[in-house]
Amino acid sequence: MTKDYAEGVIRFKWLVIVMSILSVLAMGYGTQFLTFTNDYRVFFSKENPQLLAFENLQDTYSKNDNVMMVLVPEEGEVFTEKTLKAVIWLTDQAWQTPYSTRVDSISNYQHTYAEGDDLIVEDLVFEEDELTAEKLKKVREIAINEPLLVNRLISPSAHVTGINVTIELKGEDLTKENPQVVEFIRDLREKFTQKFPGIEIKLTGIIIMNNAFPEASQYDMQNLVPLMFLVFIIVLFFWVKGFSGTVTTLFVIVFSIVGAMGLAGWLGIALTPPSFSAIMIIPTMSIAHSVHILMNFIIAIHQGESRHEAMVDSLRINMQPVFLTTVTTAIGFLSMNFSDAPPFRDLGNIVAMGVVVAYALSISFLPAMMMILPVKEQKMETRSSLIMISLAEFVIARRKALLVFMVGFIVVLISFVPSNELNDEFTKYFSTEIEFRRDADFSSDNLSGLYLIDYSLESGEAGGVSDPQFLINVENFANWLRDQPEVIHVNVLTDIFKRLNRNLHGDNEDWYKLPDKRDLAAQYLLLYEMSLPYGLDLNNQINVDKSSTRMTVMLYNMSTSNVIALENRSQQWLRDNTPKAMHNDGASPTLMFSHIGFRNIRAMLTGTSIALVLISIILIFALRSLKIGFISLVPNLIPAGMAFGLWGLTVGQVGLALSVVTGMTLGIVVDDTVHFLSKYLRARREKGLDAQDAVRYAFSTVGLALVATSIVLTLGFMVLTRSAFTLNSDMGLMTAATIMFALIADFLLLPTLLMALDKKEMKHV
Repeated sequence: MTKDYAEGVIRFKWLVIVMSILSVLAMGYGTQFLTFTNDYRVFFSKENPQLLAFENLQDTYSKNDNVMMVLVPEEGEVFTEKTLKAVIWLTDQAWQTPYSTRVDSISNYQHTYAEGDDLIVEDLVFEEDELTAEKLKKVREIAINEPLLVNRLISPSAHVTGINVTIELKGEDLTKENPQVVEFIRDLREKFTQKFPGIEIKLTGIIIMNNAFPEASQYDMQNLVPLMFLVFIIVLFFWVKGFSGTVTTLFVIVFSIVGAMGLAGWLGIALTPPSFSAIMIIPTMSIAHSVHILMNFIIAIHQGESRHEAMVDSLRINMQPVFLTTVTTAIGFLSMNFSDAPPFRDLGNIVAMGVVVAYALSISFLPAMMMILPVKEQKMETRSSLIMISLAEFVIARRKALLVFMVGFIVVLISFVPSNELNDEFTKYFSTEIEFRRDADFSSDNLSGLYLIDYSLESGEAGGVSDPQFLINVENFANWLRDQPEVIHVNVLTDIFKRLNRNLHGDNEDWYKLPDKRDLAAQYLLLYEMSLPYGLDLNNQINVDKSSTRMTVMLYNMSTSNVIALENRSQQWLRDNTPKAMHNDGASPTLMFSHIGFRNIRAMLTGTSIALVLISIILIFALRSLKIGFISLVPNLIPAGMAFGLWGLTVGQVGLALSVVTGMTLGIVVDDTVHFLSKYLRARREKGLDAQDAVRYAFSTVGLALVATSIVLTLGFMVLTRSAFTLNSDMGLMTAATIMFALIADFLLLPTLLMALDKKEMKHV
């Protein structure tokens, strides 16, 4: 049947080529529907509990998506006339930012003080102020001693200051709204640097981070995709030794990408940096099918067959293993649908579609094209073939020693797997090639960063935020947090109450404490709110009926495990020291990203287990041997364990990206095993060879192709390590290591296991 199919493809080669191109065009038409989402929330499923908690908090208070502009004066001092005038100008201009609802800076900080019996609430610095040395000194003293400002909008040493623009996007089309904000801010930065030379602006915040996602993908598209194609052209030309095979395989690669991305568009999949990496993974997967068919085709030609006979024979012996590897690879990537992060689900689905498209093209378009394009037909013995024969003899001669060595080597490496610790820092999802990453690191080191936890502290009754006991509990919690080594700043309502209490007692420092009467605290709050200008109210800190207040805890950039440890300690403190009404979990993007790694690992364990069961069943039935099927599990399972062991030995930190590697690579590493075993069993069943001669046959017929595909896969994923998105680069590095370990296992462990366990004589069929 396979032979008849091969004859049909060759006979109707022009029809096959035309139909293949038309099919790709039909699929590729869907690329016009592709969109790129630039919202960090895409990493979280709709049912994610941390996302739900964060959205509930934002519904209760005002949203706090933001742009933070960090001003860095070259003289290293903010409180100079030039810099303060610059802050005033930039604060005023920032109000024009699209979708902005609030702008906070040291200049428009609502400073309060007593003037007789009156409470004065006004900007700390006005544009018309004469900024004398005395005035500058006074403003500096107020700012660096104000808990609401220091480590939030002004550094303790006053060498940098921040202007925070709160953004509330409509949410109708984030792909347009978010870039609109970033474009305005960057234009504003350009105007600022021209008007105030000598003051640098660093841009950070959630809005800037959102925009960094498509920028990272654009960087990869411009830099990595051309590099990957160059690598593939060089490797292909070396292995298939001809223009025709190289060009045809490149067509298969491009068509596979177009087909998969088009299908993604038809299905309404929105691209993200992880799913966008499918453009670089699909070529790596699709090239393997072509290489196997071409390598056997070339070997047959070198052995003196005509190219017609060589292609028929190549398709005959490769159709089953290529089909099996397609199915197992697709299952491996489809297991990523169990991921708790939707972008990785999309990545798995797009690559799985690409692999299937590549399979269809490699058994139709590729052989048809090779029958049309010129191919040298000459008999020859290649040096590479001799190397494979020599390797086979080495493995056979030293099979017992190799088996002991490989088992020991594997055990040692896998023993380092527990050394890995689940840690992530979401600002480090981007490489330093991306401006946002550099500016975010600077901001975190010099002022404040993106890492924060919000707490909605409930009093249990309307107007309860003025209750003295509630305020004491809030104050105690804030003070406890300030003592934690992870905390930079705590923005809390009680600081305002203490300041107002001092102001309304003649600015006497002895009264810098919480009011002890509820009605007095309520009067303070009402008086203060009535004095605040539009846009600088307390809606971001107090809910509508004044029954709860939001406390924002700003953190140093840190690993996910440290964030979760702090949140656990915080919850324990609340349980031990406050009424039940105040026992609310923290909520923020920081906590969302901190939990996603743990959630994803648990989810992917299920997905990988199901994929393993399915792949095992398929292999047992396809290979028609329970024993061989179980033997195949060894070289399929251990490569990921060896890679994680090496990672634990050298790096020791596993993030979100690596949590999907086992499931993803499971389908990839099966490919080599399937091809080796199919040739081994062919020798045993069709040629009646014993185990040792069958190993020789497998090495001589498929060894070169396994080396070629492994090198291509490894190089492809190594190119991915240069990605500007570190989730992709980490995934690429771990996958490349897994593939190389798989090749080692298939060459040094699998044959020794077969010779040790498959000694039964087989009749020639």
